[in-house]
Amino acid sequence: MSVNNKRVFYVKYLAHPIYAEILAARPDVRLDRLENETAEDAFAPILAAAHAYQVGAARDELADHFHVHADLLKRAPNLLIVSSNGAGYDPVDVEACTAAGVLVVNQTGGNAHSVAEHALGMLLTLSKRIIEADRALRRDPDVNRNSLIGTEAQGKTIGIVGLGNVGRRIAELCRGLLGMKVLAYDPYLSATEMAARGGEKVELDDLLRASDYVSINCPLARDTRGMIGAREFALMQPHAYFITTARGFIHDEAALFEVLRDKRIAGAGLDVWDKEPPQPDHPLLQFDNVLASPHTAGVTREARANMGRIAAEQMLGALDGKRPPRLINPEVWPTYAKRFERAFGFAPG
Repeated sequence: MSVNNKRVFYVKYLAHPIYAEILAARPDVRLDRLENETAEDAFAPILAAAHAYQVGAARDELADHFHVHADLLKRAPNLLIVSSNGAGYDPVDVEACTAAGVLVVNQTGGNAHSVAEHALGMLLTLSKRIIEADRALRRDPDVNRNSLIGTEAQGKTIGIVGLGNVGRRIAELCRGLLGMKVLAYDPYLSATEMAARGGEKVELDDLLRASDYVSINCPLARDTRGMIGAREFALMQPHAYFITTARGFIHDEAALFEVLRDKRIAGAGLDVWDKEPPQPDHPLLQFDNVLASPHTAGVTREARANMGRIAAEQMLGALDGKRPPRLINPEVWPTYAKRFERAFGFAPG
């Protein structure tokens, strides 16, 4: 086995140290670490030699020149694979990668349990007005508990936008624990597939009108950017809650501010933001009925270890010529296969 003939790099951090441990067991793989502040004369040769890039999923934590766009791809002519640390791949221009013959993979499903539990926690905390009660107790010596009457989630309706790994787990929890009715919107799944995942297939507008809770669980893509705006929020019921553990820019923050200000929905649980983390003076953080977290839904010890492990296994499998199971741009495969064979002398399977 050749030594260090397969080059992988990452910037700043990995999902978990297990990733580096797994790759270190392979003498044919070299793993380089860069920092956002690494000087160009140091990172340029690493980019030029790299076959794979393990990229952080959080766009705001990564320096712009390390985002995967056309300019970086030009500087990395041998690059074959871009692998996101998480389920998201915000810093990656998938179309540019496809044009360059580069595979894009993610670790979808690796943190599904953690994200689903976070969404359910937000749902229950908002329903019982726990966060409002907590804040009231900290500033008012004479809290009137009757002003904090909550609602039961039992038997209510949740509308899940995106019935993938996370969405189906939320459906399972809500149905099993709370006897909730599950409506779901996902244009990529048939009604039969969605029923098997625990959801009744409906159109987005119908979901928004009928749901007591709306949970966003789809990836950020061209067709989901700005999907939930003023028109969509206007369809929600006044007692309904909006919860998102997906990605910023799927919902319009300004439009959400307006419906909360005007009390046209009951509250919101927000784990994702246009700019992460949001600043303390962010307009949405002024509301007591907004439960906020800084994109931590999938940040648990278990999820991080699982994401690191599956990322490493998928990366090594791809470098060994296997077709990755979590491939974002499958249409690139014919071009990628030719480039892979030129790089390593054998065709991927």
